[in-house]
Amino acid sequence: MILRYLVILFFVLQVPRAYAQQPENNADTTLLKELRQYPRKNTLPVRRPVIFPETVRLSDPSELDISINYWRSWTTFGLNVNQASFSDNWGGGGVNSLALGGQYSYKTDYTKGDKNFVSELLLQYGKLKNRGQLARKTVDRIFWDNKVGLKLSKSWYFFGSINFESQFDKGFSFSKNAQGNETRTLLSRFMAPGYLTESLGFEYKPVKYFFLRIGTGTARQTFMSDTTLYKTNPKNFGVDQGKSFRNELAFQVVASFDKEIAKNLTLKSRYTMFANYEQLSRIDNRLDATLTAQVNKFINVSLAGVMLYDDDTADKIQKSQAFSFGLVYKLQR
Repeated sequence: MILRYLVILFFVLQVPRAYAQQPENNADTTLLKELRQYPRKNTLPVRRPVIFPETVRLSDPSELDISINYWRSWTTFGLNVNQASFSDNWGGGGVNSLALGGQYSYKTDYTKGDKNFVSELLLQYGKLKNRGQLARKTVDRIFWDNKVGLKLSKSWYFFGSINFESQFDKGFSFSKNAQGNETRTLLSRFMAPGYLTESLGFEYKPVKYFFLRIGTGTARQTFMSDTTLYKTNPKNFGVDQGKSFRNELAFQVVASFDKEIAKNLTLKSRYTMFANYEQLSRIDNRLDATLTAQVNKFINVSLAGVMLYDDDTADKIQKSQAFSFGLVYKLQR
């Protein structure tokens, strides 16, 4: 009896297993193949888009919050300090000294269409004190130049400019008296002299870093706020003795070059020629040149020089040279 039940149980377990191992018929196989999904060869197809430009007209453009700034400006602060000291028994010789110098420059440019306005301000002052000597200036200048231009062609402008130049502090010449003590004589001061120059003409500006102004109609006023300086400076900067004002009509040429000529090395120069129509054989010339090397963001080294010929101040060419190492901070907008 038990053997019979075991045989029946064996057949019950084997029958479903036999059906499960039967192969699929052809219809089911075809259906499964159709339902299978194979990956595409190009899973991310890239197609060139077709662009159709369309003009959109605004009902009220004033509602858009859009503004264009036509102004650009540059500001520079500089400070130079030079100091030297020696002990009393220093065998190599030397003198204790302290020199301080500061510079501020600001330039702004407005260009819109054919109109252009440029204003440049330069303020420089420095002083040197050597032990046993009177303090004296190393640099002292106020320079302010303004120009308005109207574009005539690609590189030519019609311009009008006004320029002011003077100094901050008194200027002296130094000598020694019979006792060997140092003395000084006053030669100049603020607005003695002071120059105001107006000019009209044409400007050639083929590139941003260079321009040449030809002022066919130029007037310059020389001011002497101290009318007694002729006693120590007979030329009196071209102003008649005892008077405080002189006006000149002249032909003027101004050339400027300001460019980074190598990495972190900038050359800035300005040449001015002033020819009085009444005395064309006596032409004033001035050349300012500064070579600046940028050591890092805040430190630079500069070599500056000035050559000047003005027979209203001296009979020969005047020269000055300065080497400085100091801090500089620039802002640009």
